[in-house]
Amino acid sequence: MDALNFIKEHRLVSISRQVYGQDLLEAAKRILKSGIHCLEITFDQASKNCLKDTPDSIALIKKELGDQICVGAGTVMTVDQAKAARDAGADFALAPNVDIAVIHAIKTLNMIAVPGAFTPSEIATAYNEGADIVKVFPAGILGIDYLKAVRGPINHIPLMAVGGVSAQNVKAFLDNGCCSAGIGSNIINKKRAAAGAFDEIEHAAAEFVKAIA
Repeated sequence: MDALNFIKEHRLVSISRQVYGQDLLEAAKRILKSGIHCLEITFDQASKNCLKDTPDSIALIKKELGDQICVGAGTVMTVDQAKAARDAGADFALAPNVDIAVIHAIKTLNMIAVPGAFTPSEIATAYNEGADIVKVFPAGILGIDYLKAVRGPINHIPLMAVGGVSAQNVKAFLDNGCCSAGIGSNIINKKRAAAGAFDEIEHAAAEFVKAIA
């Protein structure tokens, strides 16, 4: 899979936090049905099982859905987490921060690197160190005006808006310089998965697809 072009083509990345296993597989099937083809499965840094839960779920999704869906590991904050993600079959890896050692490890492991950045200096540093896309985080707090101002001098760097992305603002982010957008609890969340509310997940995903159509 050409993960970089796949992300740029499909544009929307659904983010799963603390949802794993069969629940996540069902959620992945539902977002795929609605038209979202990219999924990020985050490492829960507070969990002692993070090096098992996230890689196991990545492997399960890739086994069951294959190249229909581009699967990334999220909140990758250590080299060991990057290695575990790659071993599980992850296509890309995201982080909330700029850690040069982690960026280099992700690239060495032949994954697409999407580190998170807040300032123009962080965005440029991440890109210069090998990032394929830079995650502007938290995009919802920074806002469209901030993004447009930043894009002026650094319009050569592919950006992904993450954090506070809603069905109401996602198109604005994509229309103002972001090649993609990551959506968290507005689609997949622990409460919906625990309740078996997969119809809600499918509907929410469809709303985002409709918003950018």
